[in-house]
Amino acid sequence: MQTHHVKDFISIVYPSLLGLLSKSIDSNFLQTTTLFSRTEKMGLLTNRVGRNEIKPGDHIYTYRAVFAYSHHGIFVGGSKVVHFNRLQAFSDDADDDEMSDLSSSCPTFPDCGFKLPNSGVVLSCLDCFLRDGSLYNFDYGVSPSVFLTRVRGGTCTTAASDPPEMIIHRAMYLLQNGFGHYNVFLNNCEDFALYCKTGLLTADRRSVGSSGQASSIIGAPLAALLSSPLKLLIPSPVGVATLTAGMYCMNRYATDIGIRSDVVKVAVENLAEKLGYGNSHGRVIIEHRSLNQGTAR
Repeated sequence: MQTHHVKDFISIVYPSLLGLLSKSIDSNFLQTTTLFSRTEKMGLLTNRVGRNEIKPGDHIYTYRAVFAYSHHGIFVGGSKVVHFNRLQAFSDDADDDEMSDLSSSCPTFPDCGFKLPNSGVVLSCLDCFLRDGSLYNFDYGVSPSVFLTRVRGGTCTTAASDPPEMIIHRAMYLLQNGFGHYNVFLNNCEDFALYCKTGLLTADRRSVGSSGQASSIIGAPLAALLSSPLKLLIPSPVGVATLTAGMYCMNRYATDIGIRSDVVKVAVENLAEKLGYGNSHGRVIIEHRSLNQGTAR
């Protein structure tokens, strides 16, 4: 990480983390929810928007199970969202919320819930996608300092967004051709939306995917594990907690798709071969990454 990035991290993230940690110690569920609401208003965790604020090509998301996790998709206009879910055949949970939602009929849009057989890519109306939840807009092209202040993963990236017409083209193409097998750590709904927005994939599909949410799930226990030996050197519980939180944020930053060096830009027409689920035997087209391409949103 460059020197000015480190300075940003120390001057911006640490005070925020100390405040969050001190308020969270020994708090009950209500206090935690109140803290989440306050930081949300400050713009540190999420980017809540109104329906009239989103535009075709936006990466949107909503929270499920009382903020336990978020579900992501691409708004394609006309009150429609293209998103990626687990297939019923591959879901271990018979009461899976996303699966049961797809099986229900929409009273407003006859084509809501459209999907091809054996594909997890679905076209839904905005109401069915949100399921009475709040609407959030995923931010692209954020600065490192802003990225680090977003304590919760899956809300923003430093990567730039491609133009809306390219984003919608990718989403609609994948609706007709699929996005491979769903994997919560390697190929989930956030990975789908990130690819539609940027065209970027991790070169090594065995490593952690591009999802910030998945990175947070892995990064939190990893940071706790790495900081454990330092408890002998740092007697203060607050100091250990701050160090752990710092490692967690550093891990999130290092795995962001806009920072990683193991990403390639793949044309959507050749994505099936890259992910290993198509019948194409042609050469995969790798689009050249350009720092000047894409529009940060």
